[in-house]
Amino acid sequence: MIELLKKLIATPSFSGEEAGSAGLIYGFLHTRGIVAHRFLNNVWATNKYYSPGKPVLLLNSHHDTVKPSPAYSINPFEPKIENGKLYGLGSNDAGGSVVSLLSAFCDLYGKQLPYNLVIAVTAEEEAICRNGISALWPHLGKIDFALVGEPTRMQAAIAERGLIVLDCVAEGVPGHAARDGGKNALYEAIDDILWFKNYRFPKVSKLAGEVKMTVTVIHSGTQHNVIPSKCEFVADIRSTDCYSNEEIVEIIKSHVKSRVTPRSLHLKASAISEDHILVKTVKSMGIPCYISPTTSDISRIDVPAIKIGPGDSVRSHTADEFIHIEEIETAVKTYGEILEKLADMMSIEEITKEKVLL
Repeated sequence: MIELLKKLIATPSFSGEEAGSAGLIYGFLHTRGIVAHRFLNNVWATNKYYSPGKPVLLLNSHHDTVKPSPAYSINPFEPKIENGKLYGLGSNDAGGSVVSLLSAFCDLYGKQLPYNLVIAVTAEEEAICRNGISALWPHLGKIDFALVGEPTRMQAAIAERGLIVLDCVAEGVPGHAARDGGKNALYEAIDDILWFKNYRFPKVSKLAGEVKMTVTVIHSGTQHNVIPSKCEFVADIRSTDCYSNEEIVEIIKSHVKSRVTPRSLHLKASAISEDHILVKTVKSMGIPCYISPTTSDISRIDVPAIKIGPGDSVRSHTADEFIHIEEIETAVKTYGEILEKLADMMSIEEITKEKVLL
């Protein structure tokens, strides 16, 4: 798995340009006698004893990367192991999860399980584009629940906030700064920005807490003596499962004077019930559960899911990205234990259900 990760690091796979890494993953499965499929730059396979009557668990992670930071002090495409760390672009986000999930899938590929297993290593997660898991989803058939690999220090994210980015425009009337005429768009924007700062949505998520709104960018004016006729600002909204993204945007529009345009609405918040068997499984193993402040491909799928993987999200998109070799070793073991424990718990639940029926 370390050798595969080295090859993935050495193969540029920016979002939308992942043909090379998709070919590596497809070939990896093929050489192990596993029938793999490819759609665009997405690769997937099912376990050997796939049965239409069983629930279906999806294992998913992404093989695309962001472009490297100019602050890299090493070649981002030249994998290097030093002091137990594997350096290289995509090593932490999310190459470690990719190779660890592939290992777990290969180990269970030929085993009889109480569930079907599907692995999908997908594209364009970083760029939030349309040719990743959203495009692949119709080809996967029925999926009942999912385990998504992202750097979480092998803790289980049982909920994650959604994301809405709003482009806002406050309108004014130009005039001379020395006179009383005109209407200052900056002042119009300030009122709205203060509303973003102070407003609290009434419904609070049991898992994810409050909807969080932050104004992050502002631009206005041309020179010191001209009253600006336009002020543009950007708001970053972290949604929760209490509201749909569409509902949040409508509430905002009803309160502010600025023109509000969402860049997209599909990065929705998600939460899995703490009574779900996947959550019960990880909790029974003593794996800590938490609420993730960041989004993943979970926002693009409509099934209960948890996010868990090796590495640490604070290393993602940073210069000289790395993952500890030990983290991958632990992930391979832990993923296998989760899948085996899930099988045991599903079998016990099925026996219990049959006894109740009898």
